[in-house]
Amino acid sequence: MILLAVSLLLTGCAALFEKPVQRFSAPLTLIDGDDVLSLLDDLDLPSLEAAIDRSLQYYERVPAGTYRFGNRQVSAGELKESLILFREIIQRPDAVEIKTKKIRESFEFYQAAGMDERGTMLFTGYYVPLLNGSPVMTERYRYPVYETPDDLIVVNLNEVNKKFKSGQRIGRLEEGDLVPYYSRRDIDEKGVLRGRHLEMVWVDDPFELFQLHVQGSGKIRLPDGQIISVSFAQSNGRPFKSISRFLLDHGRIAGRDMAYQNIKNYLREHPEECAEIFNFNERYIFFQRVENGPMGALQISVTSGRSIATDPDFFPKGALAFMKAQKPQLDPGGKVQAWVPFSRFVLNQDAGAAIKGPGRIDLFCGDGPEAEQLAGSLKEKGILYFLVKKKVKSSPIGNGLTNR
Repeated sequence: MILLAVSLLLTGCAALFEKPVQRFSAPLTLIDGDDVLSLLDDLDLPSLEAAIDRSLQYYERVPAGTYRFGNRQVSAGELKESLILFREIIQRPDAVEIKTKKIRESFEFYQAAGMDERGTMLFTGYYVPLLNGSPVMTERYRYPVYETPDDLIVVNLNEVNKKFKSGQRIGRLEEGDLVPYYSRRDIDEKGVLRGRHLEMVWVDDPFELFQLHVQGSGKIRLPDGQIISVSFAQSNGRPFKSISRFLLDHGRIAGRDMAYQNIKNYLREHPEECAEIFNFNERYIFFQRVENGPMGALQISVTSGRSIATDPDFFPKGALAFMKAQKPQLDPGGKVQAWVPFSRFVLNQDAGAAIKGPGRIDLFCGDGPEAEQLAGSLKEKGILYFLVKKKVKSSPIGNGLTNR
């Protein structure tokens, strides 16, 4: 643990959930670092170092540009320098108190406005599913994982008209007009992509395949034992719709029972309904094979417990952040036994179709059954701060030198 020598529980909830009292008018607002009462971290140092190194890889190749932190414009170079300085601090053989003091002295803290402009963030989780698959179609392996079709067109709106600051339009040409790309129903039921040699691999479970689409990346075990990694390549551009909404609206599952494990159990028990339920989410994902997956939206590997997905329209890509929320303690069957407070440093390295607005955070939980259970259970309110190295002040002598 990085800044933690004793159990997180000994700190008490008050240290982890300081209640914001001011209203924030911008996605990120500068606050006094001393108002962040605790900088405890519940994970190991190597995972944080790995996540930092991957953000540094991103900043090495990202075009020159700036990111807004409250009223401050911060360059990619400054974000890179911030990560290097932070890494130097946490790697020192100093006492916890000294490291904490150095972080507070060296960094500005910017609190995220959240979904209520009072700092309340909604934290969810995602994971890497493991599927069974085959490079050829068989009676068992008959559900395709598709590569990006060659008739899918991506239009960058700001290149069409400068009034669009960002955004994309995804579709296909039909008699010279750009129309929406095929829906999930078109692809899975009507088979509009069959016969075009787009099948990367075939899997044996439609539910796990749907989860692969929701999570955006995964691993597939082939019959010879080889495991390949696949990651998001493109989508059909359709909006994401949660199947929990369909199940609730159609009375399949009551609101009080709308937990991940209950949804999974319902679909396993009613396979004849799966196609109808899955088609409610028209968004369809196309994949690419990757060597060091899973890959995030920044085209760098994400790190279990350390990478978060946010809306890039509001928060700086690749940047260092500090989160505080609650996590579940699960029994072997995946049932939540209790909720405990936790906090840790994270890197903003991913994005997602369902992660929109200044109040949403998706935490990458890793792979395996435990990660699936954690990600499926996590839906908690918390707080998020972004850190950036303080500005270098001019020397009072006025000779061009600077104080650090």
